[in-house]
Amino acid sequence: MALTKDQLISDIAEATDTTKAAVRAVLEQLGEIVSDSLENSDEITLPGIGKLKVGDRPARTGRNPQTGKAIEIAAKKVVKFVPAKALTDAVNK
Repeated sequence: MALTKDQLISDIAEATDTTKAAVRAVLEQLGEIVSDSLENSDEITLPGIGKLKVGDRPARTGRNPQTGKAIEIAAKKVVKFVPAKALTDAVNK
């Protein structure tokens, strides 16, 4: 089962004895800051969780699954996540 945004907000609010509205505001601001930083190709480190960074995906030839015809897929930037060792260790207990 996936952890939803509302569940995450509730868990953080309960753990930190903070209101859900305050936690929601912090999470929304965090999303904006991360998005802005990644737009500038900066690397984001989330302690204990991992790193977010921008990578390049080169142009390539793909195939239309309906027709089998070859198509060109343009190059683009993608967000890459590298988990922290602590997170990997916790998952692999």
